[in-house]
Amino acid sequence: MNFSNLKSIAVFLILIFILSMKTPAQSESKNVPPDWQTLAEQTNYQKSWRYADTIAFAQKLAKASPLIEYKSFGKSGEGRDLPLLIVSNNKIFTLEAARAKGKAIVFIQAGIHSGEIDGKDAGFALLRDIAITKTRADLLKNVVILFVPIYNVDGHELASIYNRINQNGPDEMGFRGTSTNLNLNRDYMKADAPETRAWLALWNEWKPDFFIDCHVTDGADFRYNVTYEYAHFDEVSPLLKNWMDTHFDGNIVPKVEAEGNLLTHYVEFAGREVTGGVATFIATPRFATGYTPLRNRIGLLIETHSYKPYKSRVRGTYDILRYTLEEINQNQASLFEANRKADGETIERGKTYDRNRKFPLRLEITKNSTPFAFKGTEYKVEDSDISGAKRIIYGTKPLNIMIPQYDEAKVTASVAPPLYYIIPPQWQEVIAVLQAHGIEFQRIGRPLTIEVESYRLTEPKWSPVSFEGHNTMSYKTVPIKEMRTFPANSVLVPLDQAAANVAIHLLEPDSPDSFMYWGFFSAIFEQKEYGEGYVVEKLAREMLAKNPELKKEFEEKLKDENFAKNPRARLNFFYERSPYFDKRIGLYPVGRITANLDKQILK
Repeated sequence: MNFSNLKSIAVFLILIFILSMKTPAQSESKNVPPDWQTLAEQTNYQKSWRYADTIAFAQKLAKASPLIEYKSFGKSGEGRDLPLLIVSNNKIFTLEAARAKGKAIVFIQAGIHSGEIDGKDAGFALLRDIAITKTRADLLKNVVILFVPIYNVDGHELASIYNRINQNGPDEMGFRGTSTNLNLNRDYMKADAPETRAWLALWNEWKPDFFIDCHVTDGADFRYNVTYEYAHFDEVSPLLKNWMDTHFDGNIVPKVEAEGNLLTHYVEFAGREVTGGVATFIATPRFATGYTPLRNRIGLLIETHSYKPYKSRVRGTYDILRYTLEEINQNQASLFEANRKADGETIERGKTYDRNRKFPLRLEITKNSTPFAFKGTEYKVEDSDISGAKRIIYGTKPLNIMIPQYDEAKVTASVAPPLYYIIPPQWQEVIAVLQAHGIEFQRIGRPLTIEVESYRLTEPKWSPVSFEGHNTMSYKTVPIKEMRTFPANSVLVPLDQAAANVAIHLLEPDSPDSFMYWGFFSAIFEQKEYGEGYVVEKLAREMLAKNPELKKEFEEKLKDENFAKNPRARLNFFYERSPYFDKRIGLYPVGRITANLDKQILK
């Protein structure tokens, strides 16, 4: 065989290799009239609509099609309408009508981080294909869609070409925070923002069966154009986890990849670079997809890859939305069953108290791993003369590498749920947040003296910097049991209700998103009464004379040099052990009731 033939064969083999590496083109919307194209489609995915044009297109869809109803579900901090499109056949635009027809309610949310706006353009394209071109009309057979094209509407209007340095398009992007600089995807439990209160009201009105939150990820470079995640540890009912394992990982992902996408679970490197492996991110309840599992509903996180072109990200989101809706249409009965059983288990758990039953509050990823075939991109690490540290330089060639995947979690804090929580009526903002979440409660008609479990909180520390508008707290919890008298109008929260998991996370101090953590009860650590030094001096001498054990304790304490040199601390040692000290300092005001209550108490 001569050289030219060898060369031809080599070129042919290289071509075959290249073609084998290439994925098919992503799906496209078919036969779209020019006046129904999104701005992204009109500009080859260089631009995305601002707020006014977004609302105009939403209203245009509703006016043109009987399948779509447009409404506002609330107001932003700056007074903008929060847009909602309800999409259904047969004019089914209420929860009652949807339930009567056996339709699954799928809530799709875009733009909670309004610079991450892929979901808006993907969702509009899909709704247009359902209602206008009718190429996806079958997606409404057994489903009602709630679509929020922009959730953070005020941040959306802070658009700039400089908002997201890591992101590859569109040309202008919205801002991560609201007009008061809150991150709505950290607000689901404390519910500070008017947008969050409106979202919770919408959730409680519609009680969705499935939730999808559309994002764009930052971080490392790799070949996946879309990553995704859903709760799959002890923070969610196994019924929901199993449904997603079967239907999403098992059925939806292969179909989405067949359209030309490359998917994997959400990528968060366990170390600085890929060789350290990837670790699962566990969303706490402050996040959208950490909150919905508490409501016994699946929360699907879509995280497209920020370095990929905007078109690739939008069409990848489109494909996930399309095939997820298709799967739910075909399997709504099994989804209903999983949701219903998860609700039923939560309600049943609240009917009896079992001190050995543990409800998980905190989880963390273990050090156990399994091998994972990661589809990355070549890179090198070198010293940086700018930062003085190592820097990563990504290339363009594919890198297939076997790395450890850390996808096992352990519970690090748990609690045995009581039958009721009881909250004194003066904690009005706490009660208002419970109400916003749709948590059922009753008010007692007269003062109630009862034995409760609660906590003494010690060693309080506040974050030196604000986080989401709060100086968050750390502390130690010491369980106590005592008789307390609660005033008339105190709030009694029974846990035999579907929203019980939210109540537990808000009212148990060891939860990562409790009222205590967010500083709603910070005032309990503030001392209001003090003793003058000359008075406490006299008191201390009387106490030492009467109590030899106290004298030994004081002498032992004096071995601490810092204490010995601090006159105020020495006097406080005695004041805090005297009957004059306010014993309510650090006492958690919420009671845990573990015994069944006489119904007369509520009258």
